[in-house]
Amino acid sequence: MIAIQKKLTNSFYALLSLPATAMGFALSIQISALSWILTTKYGLNISDVGIVWASGPIAGILGQVIIGIISDKVWVWNGRRQPFILIGGLLASLMLMALPNINVISSALGLGGILGVAICVALTLDLAINVSFNPTRSIIADVTPEGVERTKGYTWMQTVSGTFGVLAYVIGAVWDNYVLIYIGVGLVLVLSIVPTFFIEEPKVLQGSEVTSGEVKHHKTSLKELLRIIQPLWGFLLYGIFAIVIKLIHIEMNNYYVEIFCLIISLFFVFKIILKKDDTNDKQKSGLGFKKILAAHSFTWIGIQTMFIYMFAYVQYKVFGFGEGSVVPAQTQLEMGRIVSISFLILSAVAAVLPVFVLEPITRKIGRVKTHAICISSMAVSYLLLLLFGFQPVMIYVIMALLGIGWASTISLPFAIMSQKVDQSRMGFYMGLFNLSVVLPQLVASFGVGKAVNSAPDKSLIFIISTVTLAISAVLWFFIKDEKVQQN
Repeated sequence: MIAIQKKLTNSFYALLSLPATAMGFALSIQISALSWILTTKYGLNISDVGIVWASGPIAGILGQVIIGIISDKVWVWNGRRQPFILIGGLLASLMLMALPNINVISSALGLGGILGVAICVALTLDLAINVSFNPTRSIIADVTPEGVERTKGYTWMQTVSGTFGVLAYVIGAVWDNYVLIYIGVGLVLVLSIVPTFFIEEPKVLQGSEVTSGEVKHHKTSLKELLRIIQPLWGFLLYGIFAIVIKLIHIEMNNYYVEIFCLIISLFFVFKIILKKDDTNDKQKSGLGFKKILAAHSFTWIGIQTMFIYMFAYVQYKVFGFGEGSVVPAQTQLEMGRIVSISFLILSAVAAVLPVFVLEPITRKIGRVKTHAICISSMAVSYLLLLLFGFQPVMIYVIMALLGIGWASTISLPFAIMSQKVDQSRMGFYMGLFNLSVVLPQLVASFGVGKAVNSAPDKSLIFIISTVTLAISAVLWFFIKDEKVQQN
C-alpha cells in the first residue's frame, strides 16, 4: 500500500476519484453530444431520441446490480472492483469512437436505417459506463472508514470528476462535439487504467469478518430485491410497460397508464417515507435505505428530463423552431453550443462546491439536511428557468444556480447511502441504489418524451422538472441522518 493511501491524503482522494472521473467524462460526452448528434446529423425526432436514451437505463437496471453482486464476491487481478473498471473503460472508449460513425457502421452492416444501430451503440456505451460506475463508487467505500472520511471521499470524487466534466463542456463549446468525442476516447481509457497501479483494495470488506456465517447466507433472490426496492415499484411497472409497448409497436394516445403508475409510485413512496425511523440500524434492506430510494428517484425524473430535452427547449424557446422545422446548419451548431455552455456552467459549479462548500457544511448540519436544502434550490432554479429562460444569458445564470443541486446530487447521496447498509454488500446496494436513477430515467425517456413530443409548448419540460424536484426536496427532509463520526 502506498503512503498516500495509508495516510488518506488529499492526493490519494484525487487518485481514488479518477476511475469515477473516467466514467463521468464519458457521461458528460453522452449528455452534451448524444441528443445533438442524433437530431442534427441523423435526423431523429424527439421520440426517437428518447428511445435511444432509454436504452442506457435499461442496461443500468441489470448492469449495476449484477456487477455489484459479482464484485462483492470475486477477487481477480489483485482486485475486487478494478477489473470491472478496466473492462468498462475499454468498452466506453470504443463506443465513444462509434458514436459519430453510426451511419458508417449501419452502411457496413447493410442496414437501411440507423435507429437500431444508434440504440445498440448507446446501449453498449451506457452498459460500459454502468459496469464501471458501480465499482468506481463502491471502491471509495471499500478503502475509506465510515464517517467524515467517507463523505470526503465522495465529495472529492465529484470535485475531480466535475472538473473534468467542465473540461468536456469547454471543448464542446469552444470547438465542437466531434472534437469532444475523440478527445474523450483517449481520456476515458487512460483514467480507467492508471489508478489500478496505485490503489490497493482490501481483500476482506468491512463487516465480512464480523459474522462470517451471515455472509455465507447472503443469497440474492428476486423476492429480496423487490422487497428492498418497494418505493420504486411504480417506476418499475411503468418501465416494463413502456418497453413492451415500444417492442410491439403499440401507440397509446392517452395517459391512463402513466397516471396509474404515478399513483402507485406516490403511494409506496409516502408509505415508506412516513414510517418512523428512530434507529441507526444498518440491517440489509433497512427502512433508511428505502427512504433514500424514494427521495432520490424523484430527483432523477427532473434532472434526466433536462438532460434529454434541453436541446428541444433551446430550439423551441430560444430560436423559435418547432419540431420538423428545417434548421440551418449554422443555427444547429449555435444551438449545440448553447447547450454545451449551459452544461459547462452546471458542471463548473458542481465541481467547485462539493469539497470546498458542501463537505464543510455537512460537518455542521449533517449530510441529509445539506442535500435537502440543495435539492430545494434546484426546484426553485427550474421554476426560474421556466419563467425567465428565454435568452442564452438568462439560461446560463440559472444553470449556475442549478449547479448547487447537481453538485449535491452526484456526491452526498452516495455518502448518505453507504452509511445505511451492510458494508460487506456495498456493491449490491450500490447497484440497487442505481435503480433509483435508471428507473426514473425510463420515465423521462418514455413518459416525459411522449408528453413533450405532443406538447405545443416545450416549457412543459421544466414544469415537470420543477414539480419532481420539489417532491424530492420534501422527501429528503423526512430522512434521518446518521451521526457523523469525526476522524
